[in-house]
Amino acid sequence: MSSGTWTVAAVAAVTAAYALGSRRLSSTPLSSAIVFVGAGVLLGPAVLDIVNLEQDAAPIVALLEATLTLVLFTDALSVRSRDLRAGGFLPGRLLGIGLPLSIGAGWLLAWPLLPGLTMWELALVGAILAPTDAALGKTAMSHPRVPALVRDGLNVESGLNDGMVLPFFILFLAAIPGTHYAQEGVAGVFWRALALSTAIGLLIGWLGGRLLQWSRARGWVAQDWWQLYPLAVAAAAYELAVVTAGSGFIAAWVAGFACGFALRRFPADDEQGDADRTAEFTETLGGLLAAISLLVFGAVLLGPTLEHLSWRICLYAVLSLTVVRMLPVVLALAGSGLRPRTVAYIGWFGPRGLASVVLALLVVEEHVPGVELVGRVVAITVGLSVLLHGVSAVPLAERYGRWYEKAAAAHRDLREGTPVPGGHAARGGDRP
Repeated sequence: MSSGTWTVAAVAAVTAAYALGSRRLSSTPLSSAIVFVGAGVLLGPAVLDIVNLEQDAAPIVALLEATLTLVLFTDALSVRSRDLRAGGFLPGRLLGIGLPLSIGAGWLLAWPLLPGLTMWELALVGAILAPTDAALGKTAMSHPRVPALVRDGLNVESGLNDGMVLPFFILFLAAIPGTHYAQEGVAGVFWRALALSTAIGLLIGWLGGRLLQWSRARGWVAQDWWQLYPLAVAAAAYELAVVTAGSGFIAAWVAGFACGFALRRFPADDEQGDADRTAEFTETLGGLLAAISLLVFGAVLLGPTLEHLSWRICLYAVLSLTVVRMLPVVLALAGSGLRPRTVAYIGWFGPRGLASVVLALLVVEEHVPGVELVGRVVAITVGLSVLLHGVSAVPLAERYGRWYEKAAAAHRDLREGTPVPGGHAARGGDRP
């Protein structure tokens, strides 16, 4: 069999094996992300050499980009305006204050630890490792004993920060000579990658949502096609932005917001539900693709990087998951009234995942001079995050939940107990 056939067979076998034991493993420290990344390292060139970037580059790139497009679209589609107002402060503080501070902290700490990179390449490292991935800390963000304010705040943050970091990422790329965006110039980048892509996303998303509700109201669309429809909207927004030399990811993210707004603004008077149910199939597919993407990450990025470790890369990875994440959270939540244990819990559960991997891949495609070092830093940081956040999610959620129950019983005015209107479960379902 060809190498591509072996790759498909191996990925299918790992996916089927995990599916058979998924319920049993869900309550253990062995998260799905750990399983898929570990399997990827085993299947990659570092061990069995079944999955290899040099042999399968085109389909691997397509898989990762399609996965991030679906995740960006469905995360945005599920966000309501009331989510951003939940508790009156948490999502806004984490996104409006914490995210920019995380990018800046990652940039500054990279300066002494990653010599050889230029100022803007260092900035890229900070931007790539700023977005969090709720799926990697699913238990911590969905455990019933954790207060709804914290669960929803972390979910909204992780659902939006990957899209919010894209403008920073594109602008930093544009500042590096030789990249595609640098050739466009600052004005061209602002017009095509930011303004035009945003406009495309708004148009496609709103029109797509409005047409779906119009068709549903007349009983024209069957439920199976209604569930498939968001895939077409996300793909249309992405491809149209790419064709116009813009950012497909920004267009897909904005399209998710616009489509969700249209679905809720013009509800169809039937039994088929709203934007959340419309995205069910797309979220499930995105979860499957995300699991496979983590396997590919383990094979083509993490495995080879483990053979070229340095103390600087390892130290930066540890600082990225602690200081770079936790200090901005502390500053963002200063004066919020949340207890130190809650702030520490929120600060720790900022896992790095799919968005960081795909952004690193885009840096590879742009042939950034320091791409090898950037790729290694991202690989070790994400790999360490998968391990540490996966192993700690269950015990820390249980421990924090017990503390909250005792504290809530003793203090009725506990800020963590603020009711969250229309709270919902963790995004991404069973995504790793």
